[in-house]
Amino acid sequence: MGNRFVPFTQPIELNAINAALANCCSVSGRLVTRFILLTTAMLASAAISFGVENPADSPGGKKTAIAGDGGRGGEQRLPDSSAGPPVCLSANNLSIATGQPSQVLMSSGSTHIPVWSLSGSTVGQSVAGLVSGLPRGCAAVKVEIVVTTTDESTSPMDEDVYRCHLSQMVEGAAFTSRYVLGTPVRTSLPAAPLYTRTIVLESYYPVDPNAPLWVRIQREPGDPADSFTHPTGLAMIKVTPLNALPRAHVVQNVRGYNSWPMIQAIGEKLVCVYSRGSAHTIAEDARAVYARTSIDHGKTWTKETVVADTPNDGEVAIGKGLDSAGAMLLWVRRIGSKWNHDLYRSTDGVTFSLVATPKLAVMPIQITDIFEVPTVGLMALWFAGDYGDDGPSHSWGTLASRDDGATWTQATIESELTKPQWPTEPSAVYLGDGRILAVARTEQGGISTARSQFQMVSTDYGATWTRTQTNIGEVVASTPSLVLDAETGLLSNYYYQRGRGILRRRVVDPDCVFDNPLNWPDSEAVATGSRVTFDAGNVNATAIGGTHHLAFYSGEASDTAILVTVLPAPTIDSASPMPCDTSNDTDSDGRPD
Repeated sequence: MGNRFVPFTQPIELNAINAALANCCSVSGRLVTRFILLTTAMLASAAISFGVENPADSPGGKKTAIAGDGGRGGEQRLPDSSAGPPVCLSANNLSIATGQPSQVLMSSGSTHIPVWSLSGSTVGQSVAGLVSGLPRGCAAVKVEIVVTTTDESTSPMDEDVYRCHLSQMVEGAAFTSRYVLGTPVRTSLPAAPLYTRTIVLESYYPVDPNAPLWVRIQREPGDPADSFTHPTGLAMIKVTPLNALPRAHVVQNVRGYNSWPMIQAIGEKLVCVYSRGSAHTIAEDARAVYARTSIDHGKTWTKETVVADTPNDGEVAIGKGLDSAGAMLLWVRRIGSKWNHDLYRSTDGVTFSLVATPKLAVMPIQITDIFEVPTVGLMALWFAGDYGDDGPSHSWGTLASRDDGATWTQATIESELTKPQWPTEPSAVYLGDGRILAVARTEQGGISTARSQFQMVSTDYGATWTRTQTNIGEVVASTPSLVLDAETGLLSNYYYQRGRGILRRRVVDPDCVFDNPLNWPDSEAVATGSRVTFDAGNVNATAIGGTHHLAFYSGEASDTAILVTVLPAPTIDSASPMPCDTSNDTDSDGRPD
């Protein structure tokens, strides 16, 4: 991902050591793998105490609830501020948790690095350690590991997979009460032995700063993505404290199941559309569609107006966009005796008029956000099937309109898909030169790298597509929403990790992932909400100038709220985008250049 490999046999100068120490005391970059000099990292580990504050000086007795634990008011968190320097655990500070990993010295010449050797063939090996003395203002932590290998067969063609297990020893509660099983993280190996990688395993874990944090690291050789059968060495765990940030704005929190919002900017005005019923159901007669508007970036909202409330039908807003005149278009799914998809238009976000109810050969479950494609007109993606059916009976495709939505042409891209192959609830952006990039949710179950978002790309204005799997794995029925910033060219992928209650963002130069879907950078948390799995989520995003606005819902049945969190669009500096992957570039000797 644009990182240069540095062997731990390279001579170390004093200024290099100082630079490494400074690096260990700051939040690292957002890329999935970041390569650093292992020797200096270990020196930094030795130089940094295992508590950034003296535990004796830490306040005691006060318990802090896990952020976003079932609340209806989501808590916004921005990723640009750490709460203090990282706490580093070297191999000497870890012990066996499961299996029979061994502590060894990885050596080259006069350099000897203590590591835990984790097998590439034996499942279930892990080591663990305790972190204490987190700073008082710490609301969450980021967890990274530093790994290396001395094996000559290492190659970027191979990947290994790691995950973390996290919990806290909070007074008055079982030490399992805050347990989180981390998502498996896949990364490519270096092109030569003795090179190191820093891998982010968890970008946001809410903590009580007064309680010890238990961290367990496990390699997953049984995961389908782990193809490197040789041992790797775990040299260090780095835990970075993170700050808390203000709450999201409330759009609607009256009693009822307020859910599945769509948000669209009409000029400088925000329009948030959502539906309300009695439960997590889409067809009940009680479910209708409503709208509110804001002209102050979501701080205040106008009175609720009705968009659609057809007798005997349940209605849900499912997609939005703009027509060629800049008016808002809104797809509403209407379910009664039959399924229908109604397209509405509004110039003010208050009054909506029906434009079309297209008759489609394949009835979608959902038609998603509308975007413009030159030579084609308006385009939206759709998917069809049954969430409860394993298939092969699922499909997806495109809808295109040359007359601002009055009529639509349907095309099927893939059909007869199994559930693991099925991309659902996609979001797409037009990149230029006929290229379209879409990201879709996966219905894959289980906890492995096989459960990750899909990426679909087209180079011919949407006529043909290629679907592949990404490395975006911290997802549970996580609907993506893409925002492409015209000024910077950066692409933001927003999605809500259900069950964890975390709204995440990944920011990338789309050229870096268009042909390399495993190159998506690390995620960052931008908001939190309810951890009740299906009573929160479904983020939908829009932009006004340099500001992104994200609508999602959060709560616990039968009462949930519509929330909007607001954050600056990423900039070249804040996103720290790296050049596209050059880590595999080699000189004539086969070593990284």
